[in-house]
Amino acid sequence: MLPPEIQRIVLLIGMAATAYLLILAWNDDMEAAKTPMVYTDAPVIAQGGMNQEQAAVASEVLEPNDMDIPPAAPLTQNVAVNVVQGASSDRLVTVESAALKVWIDLLGGDIVRVQLPTFPVALDQEETPYLLLDQSQTHTYVAQSALIGADGIDKTGERPLYDSSVRNLVVNDTGSLVLTTSRNGVDVTKTFNFRQDSHLVDVIYEVTNSSGVPKTMRMLSQIKRDRLEPPTDETVPLAPSPYLGAALTTAENNYQKVDFDDVDEGNFQATTVGGWMAFLQHYFISAWIAPDDQATSYHARKTSDGYYLFGFTGQNQTIQPGVTGRWTSEFYAGPKDQVVLEEISPHLNLTVDYGFLWWIAIPLFKALTFFHDIVGNWGLAIILLTVLVKGLLAGFSAKGYRSMANMRRVAPAMKRLQERYANDREKLSKEMMALYQKEGANPLGSCLPMLLPMPVFLALYWVLLESVELRQAPFIFWIEDLAAMDPYFILPLLMGASTYLMQALNPQVGDPMQVRMMKLMPIMFTVLFLFFPAGLVLYWLVNNLLSLAQQTYVYRQVEREQAAKTK
Repeated sequence: MLPPEIQRIVLLIGMAATAYLLILAWNDDMEAAKTPMVYTDAPVIAQGGMNQEQAAVASEVLEPNDMDIPPAAPLTQNVAVNVVQGASSDRLVTVESAALKVWIDLLGGDIVRVQLPTFPVALDQEETPYLLLDQSQTHTYVAQSALIGADGIDKTGERPLYDSSVRNLVVNDTGSLVLTTSRNGVDVTKTFNFRQDSHLVDVIYEVTNSSGVPKTMRMLSQIKRDRLEPPTDETVPLAPSPYLGAALTTAENNYQKVDFDDVDEGNFQATTVGGWMAFLQHYFISAWIAPDDQATSYHARKTSDGYYLFGFTGQNQTIQPGVTGRWTSEFYAGPKDQVVLEEISPHLNLTVDYGFLWWIAIPLFKALTFFHDIVGNWGLAIILLTVLVKGLLAGFSAKGYRSMANMRRVAPAMKRLQERYANDREKLSKEMMALYQKEGANPLGSCLPMLLPMPVFLALYWVLLESVELRQAPFIFWIEDLAAMDPYFILPLLMGASTYLMQALNPQVGDPMQVRMMKLMPIMFTVLFLFFPAGLVLYWLVNNLLSLAQQTYVYRQVEREQAAKTK
């Protein structure tokens, strides 16, 4: 018969092993329950618009802001709207480059689907590219551009039907898709310029006035979207959800969010020179970028059928007869790559949102990128970053560990005081303070090593959560995605074990209830970290191991100093 203490240990080990196997089985069931992402061959294309009867009815009940494309003038009763009909799949043109696969609807020339070939939707679906923009039966997220104003060719209920000489364009280096139409005495060319390895698209309008009178119009660029979550959920369990909504830059605010709830409360308007309007989600972004020398009017509004419009209009141009007018805008659809976004437009890199600790997160990301350029592995880069951070905080940590060592040294005397004055809390407090002063111990100083890494931990948490560079980035062996949780929970268990060892070195002070609560902390931390990104757990594990080494060294140093004093 085994001694009771051994039986208890064996029982605890058995319970821990059973819990581990149950969690693994649960995780396998959750993974098996996931439905593989499957896309249709082409996006759904909208009908040509309202017929005249519908338009007349709409003119009675809808305000101008209820329409996707603003009318040339306020709607009045019994105004008939001409419509270009057509809903054939022949209206779609596809453009393929190394970075993008884009579907463009010839009705209006809108971008109605964008896939990202270099970003698989999941590690087990490497052949399925990530779907960013789409127009389907259940989801609408498209990029619209139009010519509006007094003589604009895009009006409420009426979009121009463009012609194109190609239906499939493959971009090897650079390539242009040219759409043409003629309306109301103007010849319009709408050009999309693509580059093979770029997620940035130039959108250019050229309008030649073939009539005998001046024509006045301006360019509209906007994102039309419902408020549904992205179809591919890449959020981290138990973690704050990344921001889903629009943002822009203004003269007063380099980075201003405008979410769905803001628009529900009322239309948004702002005016600035240049700038951009973007729609953000986890890891990816779409954005319209205005010319940097153009006065631009930004808007965010909601249509009567529940869609949200985020965009801007440029300045009016009056085109004299026989003259050609030109408007330009840029559209970005791709990852939140800070370096690329900063090059495209000022402050666009701020869409990589690190929260209130951005001032720590940005240097951390730059250091992480520096180490990655050296070692070529994001996991190793996280380890090197942890060593760097620990080195910078080593002096502060050493002071805290010295306080811990002193607290550990006086722990037996502290326990005797607690037993002697168990029924006199006031006397116990006085005696404890006297003991601390006599022995040079500081209970608050021992908290320093725990508190110092926390801001760095929180900042790094947002770096790992927001940085697309770490999405599906492998480390070693079973860690295939540092931005996802450890599939076998090995790193969290090692982290929990290291937390327990650190706690075992610390003095156990306080009342029995506090001591028991502290002993539960390694278990609570382990359960919490089970679902955290593997990269974040790796950081905390390495930080614990380095702390253990430094703590052991400082403790032995203090013991040697005390031994020398007693001689």
